[in-house]
Amino acid sequence: MACHSIDISENAGIRSLHFGSDWVQGAMRVRRPFALELAYTREMMSGLLLRDAPWPAKALLVGLGAGSLCKFIYRNLPQTAITVVEIDERVEIAARLHFRLPDDPARLRIVIADAVDYLLRSNESFDLILLDGFDSNGRAGALDTAPFYAACRAHLATDGLLAVNLLGRSRGFQASAARIADAFDGRACVFPSCDSGNVIALAATGDAIDIAPDTLKQRATALKESTGLNLLPTLARLAQAGAFAGGRWRF
Repeated sequence: MACHSIDISENAGIRSLHFGSDWVQGAMRVRRPFALELAYTREMMSGLLLRDAPWPAKALLVGLGAGSLCKFIYRNLPQTAITVVEIDERVEIAARLHFRLPDDPARLRIVIADAVDYLLRSNESFDLILLDGFDSNGRAGALDTAPFYAACRAHLATDGLLAVNLLGRSRGFQASAARIADAFDGRACVFPSCDSGNVIALAATGDAIDIAPDTLKQRATALKESTGLNLLPTLARLAQAGAFAGGRWRF
């Protein structure tokens, strides 16, 4: 078990989770506990622009943090069964005490386990896997390896998506992105870095993704209206970075 402390801070209406340092491991706006406060968490949900509702039926989240992603899915995607794998039971306790993690085992299952071991033992498949696991020093360890990314792919259903939070300003970022692309036979897209330095990588199985920017904007507008999640700035950043070469988003 990790020896770092689990700390909570609050400033200007934002409550944050820390693992024994100033590094923010999750955050919640107290007046909007089910919203995605941090920009990178919003971008991790970009897969909602690529698949038609009702999707996903089953989601796997690696790393609980402050529970932001699972709370958003729980509130806004009622058709989704959620499994969260978290290695440190203290994080679950903190999420329940300080970040309004829902208590609904029928839809939201928290598993205290090492995610590598969990996937080795599991026969389940998921439509969406969200990978956001770091230690107190911002290291992903075995979660950032070719075998683990291959395991994620093996546990994705047809037309599944993997979203990974990468620390774009850290050493080894390009190698991490390459490992994801290799595991998915090149079917991956790396987003431009957020102001925080986080970078989201998205990888896909199933049919090739081939979507026009206008369609993406229509879906983003509808998503904003229905859930409050605004991915229009993300689409603008992707366009500026050249992700829509040839007038389509393809990967």
